[in-house]
Amino acid sequence: MKRFAVIGLGKFGFHVAKALFEDGNEVIAIDQDRNRIQEIDPYCTEAIVMDATDKEKLKALGLENMDSVVLSAGSRISNSILVCLHLQEIGVKKILAKALDDDHAKILKKIGATEIIRPEMAMAVRVARGLSTPNILDFIPLAEDYNLLQVDPPRAFIGKTLRDLDLKARYNVFVIAIKELVPENFVLVPPASFLIKDSDVLILLGKEQDISKIKELKSES
Repeated sequence: MKRFAVIGLGKFGFHVAKALFEDGNEVIAIDQDRNRIQEIDPYCTEAIVMDATDKEKLKALGLENMDSVVLSAGSRISNSILVCLHLQEIGVKKILAKALDDDHAKILKKIGATEIIRPEMAMAVRVARGLSTPNILDFIPLAEDYNLLQVDPPRAFIGKTLRDLDLKARYNVFVIAIKELVPENFVLVPPASFLIKDSDVLILLGKEQDISKIKELKSES
């Protein structure tokens, strides 16, 4: 039996902790939100209400004896960085840290994270790879709240590069593939320099509320 700790019980952290426990591992789940702790309690060995930025409290848990610690802190990057630093200083051997963006990932790596987790990016790549193999898209499990959209480019997109459009920053949507009709081609994870043509078909990944913004743009075209 392996021993794990999961710090931060948002959707990602919750499902990681639950899956590890269901696989027969010992799991300590940590979050400062009492409601989240009550929700995870049936699916872990021990559930602890605690502010993980408190180094002394972290140290008292003996996390250095865990096989791995998963750091899935929420939207406050500063807290995530501080907790990662504490884990490194108390001697945790393997720290898997969730990063919100590239800069966050670089900082976490610098201060001791042994592996960086980018759930959205990993899902995008997985879906893209599935798309390159005919007839298996229906078998690709998507994360909760995420959807695929296959759409002709809105008029405002035509003649612009993906870098110009910057859909991740503007709409929180990933372009995971593009079907080119002229010439006929399938571009998997297209580069930022890709120029959108009116004959292209975009394959997007994003949350429903974000995907709907692209649909609205298309309907206005």
